[in-house]
Amino acid sequence: MYLGLDIGTTTLKAAAYDARRGRRLAHASIPLALRTDATGRREQDPAALVAALTTVLATVRRRCGRRWSTLQGIGLAAQGGSTLVVDRATGRPHSPLILWNDTRAFAHFHRLAATLPPHWWRSFSRRDEPAMGLARACWLRDRNPRLLEGDRLLVGLGEYVFFLLTGLWRQDPCHALQSGCYDGPGNRLTTRPLRRLGLAPTLAAPLRSGHDPQPGSAAAARRFALPAGVPVAGPYNDHEAGFASILHASARPLAASLGTAWVGNFALADASRGRSPFQLCVPAPDGNGCQVIQPLMTGNVTLEWAEANLLDATPGRAEAHRGAVLRRQLLPPAGLTALPWLNRPHPLKPSVIGGAGFFGAGPATTREDLYRALAAGMVFEFGRVFAPVREGRAVDSLVLCGGRAASPALRALFAAVWVPHPVFAVVEPAFMGTRGALLAFDRQLARASVAPVDRSRLPEVGAIEAARELYHAAFTRFCGQVPAGAAYQLLPPPRPSSAP
Repeated sequence: MYLGLDIGTTTLKAAAYDARRGRRLAHASIPLALRTDATGRREQDPAALVAALTTVLATVRRRCGRRWSTLQGIGLAAQGGSTLVVDRATGRPHSPLILWNDTRAFAHFHRLAATLPPHWWRSFSRRDEPAMGLARACWLRDRNPRLLEGDRLLVGLGEYVFFLLTGLWRQDPCHALQSGCYDGPGNRLTTRPLRRLGLAPTLAAPLRSGHDPQPGSAAAARRFALPAGVPVAGPYNDHEAGFASILHASARPLAASLGTAWVGNFALADASRGRSPFQLCVPAPDGNGCQVIQPLMTGNVTLEWAEANLLDATPGRAEAHRGAVLRRQLLPPAGLTALPWLNRPHPLKPSVIGGAGFFGAGPATTREDLYRALAAGMVFEFGRVFAPVREGRAVDSLVLCGGRAASPALRALFAAVWVPHPVFAVVEPAFMGTRGALLAFDRQLARASVAPVDRSRLPEVGAIEAARELYHAAFTRFCGQVPAGAAYQLLPPPRPSSAP
């Protein structure tokens, strides 16, 4: 039996799988509480995270019964880009876990971006801008200069849980990249940005090497009732694990992860063939080339805001209401569109957080129409960012995954926009991370089941094209000059030398 852990931004999940048949034997999940306020704070309590992990493991252990003693390995995947200050020797936290979408360090981010040019960052990170983790470290130092002194580490959620399970510190390449200490071309840590900003180079944890599992610690065996020394693989970024679980869908799949942030994942044989100001480029999980993790500047945070403010948000009724709204009419009325950059700087006034907007609202426009415009705009935004990848034949299918992949309406929108390419959906999107995290132990076990999306009842082609063209016109007018919003760019192969 193997156990997969997937710790996201809002939910912690665990699932146990039969080692021979790959059947899921037991699972458990628990929501993770967030602390938020009007300043942009988005934090979690490390003690509450440990309590949630303890509860979920105990639940799976109870449901597995005697099989628990046959546990052969644990795979760990977690959201990346968050920041926690810990003691290197003991793992004791000295700060809350500051989530990747906490916006309080944006002023520091803009100062860093203005201080050093894009080509400096691109030289080691393949990105045109500083990592948010670096900006957050500077922000923490300015608030409390002593916080980062002594034998402290800046770690992410995956590193922290891996330490709880093994007593060892190591981070995945994607988190290192989001923290500003990853040299992509060399696939190694770099302390260059830390030193340039006056931060201690010892703040970064060691980098994970391949898929080599490490034995669980005796302390973890006692704390979580685990078999002694059970191997632990990871930590993997949640997008790394998710992409690993759908690599079998086609020769060159593009995974659309519809989570808290919407993210596209695809593989390139050569990382130098692609460019984006916002990409995260790490070794592919199967060892073939690189995995491009391209976040969008929108996600479920945007949909949840719209559902809370535009639809019936009554507990127990909200999900049914949003489904009914899109079943009645999938597209917004002609002339209405929405830009979905809710949690990003204003495109015309960057000092203000809030880049979403509606265009074409009139006296007859309803709240439901605004919701339809925003949902369609998010799908059009995904298509805009990845159009060059599709047109350049770097991908040959789209695989919908993440929480909102279960929405029939969003599936229909994606299927309509991605004609004629095949569009699949993960059958059990909630568990793909727990499967992909087991890649080090069994590649077959790591595969998530996918199924073709039904295209029998799609919107009329002309209506889709008109809505998409309107979205692109509005985007170009208001956001087209924002560098971070550029579409992914495929670069031509280098010309062969003519020298003898």
